[in-house]
Amino acid sequence: MKNDVNGCSTCPAGGEQYEEYNTPRGKRVQYDYRAPDNTLFTCTAKSLEEARAKRDKWVEARQNG
Repeated sequence: MKNDVNGCSTCPAGGEQYEEYNTPRGKRVQYDYRAPDNTLFTCTAKSLEEARAKRDKWVEARQNG
């Protein structure tokens, strides 16, 4: 991702970053979200909406312990 430094996400706590790129199978999105406690969630998805849905499931799972 262009916003990475030495391969590490520079996403701020409580923020998100994403980058779209093309593969032989079509468009993909690399997505980073850093929770307020500074824990990083990262994934790839077919769209930004799909990546955010994955993030929301991750956040919900963390809240439900």
